[in-house]
Amino acid sequence: MRLIRHLFASAKRHFPPARLDAIQHAIAASEHRHHGEIVFAVEGSLPFTHVVRGRSARDRAEEVFARLRVWNTERNTGVLIYLLLADHAIEIVADRGVAKEIPEHEWVPVCALMQDYFRKADYEHGALEGVAAVGELLARHFPADGERNPDELPDRPVLL
Repeated sequence: MRLIRHLFASAKRHFPPARLDAIQHAIAASEHRHHGEIVFAVEGSLPFTHVVRGRSARDRAEEVFARLRVWNTERNTGVLIYLLLADHAIEIVADRGVAKEIPEHEWVPVCALMQDYFRKADYEHGALEGVAAVGELLARHFPADGERNPDELPDRPVLL
């Protein structure tokens, strides 16, 4: 069944350019409030070999985190929001600076919030609410305090 889902899932169908624009603007606005860097990545499906080998969404998210260089920020405050549509999976991977301050269990409600919207096929609100919730956690633990947050990573969502 998983293999069939991965054959037909499409990121572009659920995340057209206008939706990507809205997410990009939300990320940019959020980053004015904290010293974190948010990266939003969407993958429709995994390659065939990954599915056959039983690769998990978490494993893939960690690979994408490295590939997109989310770890490469001055303060180690990068956060990846990763969606694997075929598996209905949402993973949040945080760099070591963030992980020291925000425990894993605090990301669970963010993923659940997004999942609630996605179940209703409301991908735009789910993504925007997810970005806002991640931004709130980052603002609480890494507030801007009037200091400029250099934009170290692209705000544009990535379709893999």
